[in-house]
Amino acid sequence: MIPPGPKIIYTLFVCALVPIYWRQYGPTNFLWFSDIALLALVPALWLENALLVSMLAISVVFFEALWNIDFFFHLATGKSLIGLSAYMFDPKIPLFIRGLSCFHIVLPVILLWGLHRLGYDRRGFLWQAIVALVVLPFSYLLSNSRENVNWVYGFGQKSAEDYACAAVRNSVNVAVPTRYLSADAPSFRQDLSHRRMTGR
Repeated sequence: MIPPGPKIIYTLFVCALVPIYWRQYGPTNFLWFSDIALLALVPALWLENALLVSMLAISVVFFEALWNIDFFFHLATGKSLIGLSAYMFDPKIPLFIRGLSCFHIVLPVILLWGLHRLGYDRRGFLWQAIVALVVLPFSYLLSNSRENVNWVYGFGQKSAEDYACAAVRNSVNVAVPTRYLSADAPSFRQDLSHRRMTGR
């Protein structure tokens, strides 16, 4: 269902990126949900695993959309909107490294395309919630306030607990629109309409 060409190109890109990112940022950087999605999408594409693609889409599509809005707004105006992509304009980071980080632009596109080709697996939300419950504590224990992986040390004056709760709420918010974009979206919309009519 997924042609071999995109699988090969994506795999080669990830194989090239990993050692460079490891040297630049260290292994803790790969605890970011976006980096987890970047890596896990390789087996998801080769295995054509709808469950794994669904989990990754739930995990990062919403936040990747925010990243892209912030990035292109900054690119067009020279001002940061919410700061998610601020490092892309940091001259202290080599331009080549920042160029590799443009994977944030194509990652959500590939995930949504994967959902379109493979369909949405409704088990994805539950399994991704379980993954988040594992990743967030490790992000807190293995990173520091400067790295602030997955914002577990807070954003602004918020605490790690505030952001753990926010991550769960955002996962719920992303689950519904993601299902609308999936291959079984018509049946989901029909089911949703039925629930509204019956009051359930």
